[in-house]
Amino acid sequence: MGRIIAIANQKGGVGKTTSSINLASTFAVLGKRVLLVDMDPQGNATSGLGIAKAQLRQHVYHALLDLAAPADVVRSTEVQGLDLMPANQSLAGAEIELVGAIARETRLRKVFQDLREQYDFIFIDCPPSLGLLTLNALTAADSVLVPLQCEFYAMEGLSQLMQTIKLIEANLNPALKLEGILLTMFDARNNICHQVAEDVTGHFGWKVFETVITRNVRLSEAPSHGKPINLYDPQSKGAVGYESLAKEILNRGEREQPRAVQA
Repeated sequence: MGRIIAIANQKGGVGKTTSSINLASTFAVLGKRVLLVDMDPQGNATSGLGIAKAQLRQHVYHALLDLAAPADVVRSTEVQGLDLMPANQSLAGAEIELVGAIARETRLRKVFQDLREQYDFIFIDCPPSLGLLTLNALTAADSVLVPLQCEFYAMEGLSQLMQTIKLIEANLNPALKLEGILLTMFDARNNICHQVAEDVTGHFGWKVFETVITRNVRLSEAPSHGKPINLYDPQSKGAVGYESLAKEILNRGEREQPRAVQA
């Protein structure tokens, strides 16, 4: 049965979609069967893998609202072993339509009932909010990975996200754990980056990944070409960073340490 990892942070611009695309692609290249689920109405994970959002006839919106079978929504990608459940702006309507629906928080969990048997890992790219779409993702997930940009305001909102995770763990998904906190956009020349890394590590300890994703031009360019970094420039620092992160996650999984969420 595949592991489901939600990649979430209600703050935008922290490298959430970049991490979702490149981590999923790296796991596929390492020989895992991977599904990436785009739960963001912006559909950036979809376009970042070279799929035209405007031409989609079926996407995650249809699976959530029982308008299509989940398997019919899944599409293959250029990366062998990596499938995508795409999204476009229609998904924004799901947030409203699900408000009055029965079991509205568990719709995505239902979508995964059969799909998770077909994959080793399912990654969910969450929207930059703590709304119903993110709630569905966290209710369906086994763990949550939090990308955190190394900037002055990085810690703002992190406490709120941790409280949300604890509430979901207490009420909707007792199995939900913190996979880890990923420091992104790190610039070794910037003192604030070092300060943020020190503060976050001091508070969360080993829950902060040892791997740090540095600022990298090639990593920023890859989405405009519809490719993950390990296809666009496999020798770049970005590709090396996400390969290191994937291996770290695999090693952590083998150790199976308990990960209580800390507010």
